[in-house]
Amino acid sequence: MAIQLDDLMQWPEIEALEYAECDQPEQVLGARMADKSHVLITAFFPEADKVSVRVKDKKKEYNMTKMDEEGYFAVLIPERKIPEYLFLIKMGKEIIERLDSYSIESQIDSMDMSQFNHGVHDTIYEKLGAHPMTIQGVSGTYFAVWAPNARAVSVVGDFNQWDNRLHPMKKLADAGIYELFIPGVGCGELYKYEILGNTGKRVMKADPFGNYAEKRPHTASIVWDLERYSWQDKDWMEARKKWKMKREPMLIYEVALGSFRKPPVEDEEEKEAFCNYREIATLLCDYCLEMGYTHVELLPVMEHPLDGSWGYQVTGYYAPTSRYGTPEDFMYFVDYLHQHGIGVILDWVPAHFPKDEHGLARFDGTCLFEHLDPRQGEHPHWGTLIYNYGRPQVANFLIANALFWLEKFHADGLRMDAVASMLYLDYGKNDGEWVANMYGGHENLEAIDFLQKLNKKIHARKDGSLSIAEESTAWSMVTGDVSKGGLGFDLKWNMGWMNDFLEYMRTDPLFRKGRHGMLTFSMMYQYSEEYILVLSHDEVVHMKGSMYTKMPGSPADKFASLRLSYGYMAAHPGKKLLFMGQEFGQEREWSEERSLDWNLLEPTEDGMSENEKLRQYVSILNQFYRLHPAMYREDSRPAGFEWISTLDADRSVIAFLRKCKDETLLVLCNFTPVAHEKFRVGVPFVGKYKEIFNSDAEEYGGTGFTNPRLKQSKRVKWDGRLNSIECRLAPLSIQIFNCTKENKKKTDRAK
Repeated sequence: MAIQLDDLMQWPEIEALEYAECDQPEQVLGARMADKSHVLITAFFPEADKVSVRVKDKKKEYNMTKMDEEGYFAVLIPERKIPEYLFLIKMGKEIIERLDSYSIESQIDSMDMSQFNHGVHDTIYEKLGAHPMTIQGVSGTYFAVWAPNARAVSVVGDFNQWDNRLHPMKKLADAGIYELFIPGVGCGELYKYEILGNTGKRVMKADPFGNYAEKRPHTASIVWDLERYSWQDKDWMEARKKWKMKREPMLIYEVALGSFRKPPVEDEEEKEAFCNYREIATLLCDYCLEMGYTHVELLPVMEHPLDGSWGYQVTGYYAPTSRYGTPEDFMYFVDYLHQHGIGVILDWVPAHFPKDEHGLARFDGTCLFEHLDPRQGEHPHWGTLIYNYGRPQVANFLIANALFWLEKFHADGLRMDAVASMLYLDYGKNDGEWVANMYGGHENLEAIDFLQKLNKKIHARKDGSLSIAEESTAWSMVTGDVSKGGLGFDLKWNMGWMNDFLEYMRTDPLFRKGRHGMLTFSMMYQYSEEYILVLSHDEVVHMKGSMYTKMPGSPADKFASLRLSYGYMAAHPGKKLLFMGQEFGQEREWSEERSLDWNLLEPTEDGMSENEKLRQYVSILNQFYRLHPAMYREDSRPAGFEWISTLDADRSVIAFLRKCKDETLLVLCNFTPVAHEKFRVGVPFVGKYKEIFNSDAEEYGGTGFTNPRLKQSKRVKWDGRLNSIECRLAPLSIQIFNCTKENKKKTDRAK
């Protein structure tokens, strides 16, 4: 008895297909054996007038039968195995030749699925997402998305008129991954995933692994190929492998790309315009080279919907934001800075994500990336969601993402935002708003494990890339070795120093003597971690005022205090970070809506502006720091620092040494506007002391209260030392003396 097409139709599944509710469309689409001598080929083309199948090797064509009014087609062909074939689709006068998406074998194998399910697939971004490729000689794009609890998932976009019926995805049940190769779809095509949740609600989601996105406020993902850029930074990348972080100078310029410089606009409609990554690259690179910075740190460049979040509420973790151009444009940015000797650190946000409907929130209709219980899954004070770090696939998503930025975009390091909020289950929460861990404590054991695994993965690369923690509590061993129970970061932001120092500098100099300990306390814990001293963007927003406005007194006092502040920061052990605009005394608080106030650097009627003098001062200070190994070489060891005077609270003066094998520097800091004509300070040894840096020099805008002559130590006991020198101590200043030990034989003869 001959096989009849009608007998082979699975009408319930076909109906589900036509309502975009079919999670295994390969059961009713594509080719399968009908019996030992016939192959059934089916397709769904609602707009087609006629469809036929061409068998490639035999060059035969078989007309398909339209089985229902919706556009479901089928044909039986006499074959003993499934052949390679194409569809010929007639629409009006046009005939389109197309490879059958459902004839393509999966691009994800059992090993991929197993590794992802166990959270150890470091390059899962090569499998999930949208990947242009050629299959069976046909170019197209392979799509894959993790949505294990969805009833059905479709790829929709301009290429199918956003019709959810046309490209339902095949489900790999073992991994909860949906996949589909779509012929003819290439770079630049807009797309989303339409997901039917198990409650029957449909949502349109951007691709969690998408590499490019529409410019906000639009939210579609864009197909892109990250392999097209030709990197030119081989020398930098090779040299970085040998970079000894603890022994090298590190001056970081923290930058919000959108407001470093904005392009000039002529009308209101262009006010939200941005410079391209390539334009910013040359501007920022030239500026950093002039200023002496070794690295830039970028506020998050990952795709985000709201400008006002500054990038800290990410929806597209695998896509550089389209505000400033394409992924290749951002690659050029990093490449250009590398070629000119400047490192690039990226802010990265594994602590939380926003609730925007097109993002990760309730991605497949369930709390897939977040916890279901809001006590575990939400930050109430940020209005954002918390990752479920204990779910292997979620941890894999984040760990692979960190490695993705290091691998694909050559980032030199990642600064992880809000680590404290990850470590503590009760962070920012009241009683009853959080759930204790299995031992009854408030430590997030799953987040700790996640951070340790991530840092081990980063360091396993052995390519010199860094991991940096913004961690604002006294959590121990943030930069400690994972094998000894530490979190494994390379560096930690020194928030304690920042808070104490800024509070001290806000205080009227008349009352600073009562807060003298705020200057010296940081050295009590300096060697407990590997620190970066930071004066970051968080300190110049939200009514906190700019660094300039934090300083008390007259404008002259404010500028003197800034010179002192930056000088003290440079001389204190630890790497350095300063947010853009503060290096020239920006007066207004920073806002993402406008460019920095570069006009402050323009000449005045009296000549050079005070802001320009400050900018030049910071440039010279940075060069001084980099030229003197004692300022950085022994940051991590107590041998590199020695107090001379910590008790002169009445005059608000501190003195200390910075040391290394080849150099000893004496540093004096006067935190009042009072000058001292004859100031005595203890010195480490008999010798000569030459002032080589003074923030009160006239060329920086100071009063010129300097020490032009060499100082010979005297055998006068002071500050607990056998020898001392007498010098002029300038108001609101930092002064640095080079210390040259006197020849011992000469000293003995003198005795």
